[in-house]
Amino acid sequence: MDSVERGVIAVEMNRRVHSVGRGGLPNTSGQVELDAAWMEGSQLRAGGVAALRDILPAVSVARKVMEKTPHVLLVGEGAEGFARQQGFRPQRLLTKESIRLWREWKRNQASSGASGSGHDTVGVIGWHKGHTIVACSTSGLPWKLPGRVGDSPIIGAGLYADDQAGAAVATGIGEEILRFSVTSRVVEAMRRGASAQNACEGVIRFMIRRKPETTKTMVAVLAVRKDGQCGVAATRGVFSAYIRKDKRITELRS
Repeated sequence: MDSVERGVIAVEMNRRVHSVGRGGLPNTSGQVELDAAWMEGSQLRAGGVAALRDILPAVSVARKVMEKTPHVLLVGEGAEGFARQQGFRPQRLLTKESIRLWREWKRNQASSGASGSGHDTVGVIGWHKGHTIVACSTSGLPWKLPGRVGDSPIIGAGLYADDQAGAAVATGIGEEILRFSVTSRVVEAMRRGASAQNACEGVIRFMIRRKPETTKTMVAVLAVRKDGQCGVAATRGVFSAYIRKDKRITELRS
């Protein structure tokens, strides 16, 4: 769990990443709201936060929700109050660059909440001898409406883990991921015997059959089966996942 957490935090604290943590692009009112979640596959424990403001690392607050409360998801002011109780100090999430981009968007008076630059979420799956851990974090769609929550903190949509089958994490446009409960579908496919790759590809194919316009948006899903087998698939283009094993890093492409 510590390794997974450190991997997510590294991205959350990177100011150059505009879709996660510090430097994430704000909502229409100019405020950064973070979503993050955890799930572990042995006891199906989970914890998440949504619409969290002025607190980092969001993934660490989500871990505290899983470990310290009987709840799965805390949102908004409740999540912020809990974070302060756990010793997290308020931090400024906006950077000069994110403020500049928000002001540019305001000047252009964009008609929709979507950004032409696309969107991404940091997701990390940890596997050890059949035990799975998954965590993810995001600042959500840029220029979203205040209070908008995507798939990332929602168990079964943005992430899912069950040691009896495997784990999966999603990235892309959260509304589409939510509609299809993407990660729970992938995990259930692996439970029925599908390989990690076939499970990911099968769910993406189903999304496109059921709603062909899904190909106009980016949705990707990564999975690790209970035996350590990995897979990745996406609705469009090439999507890369990175696997670290025995100090070696390899790339897995959709």
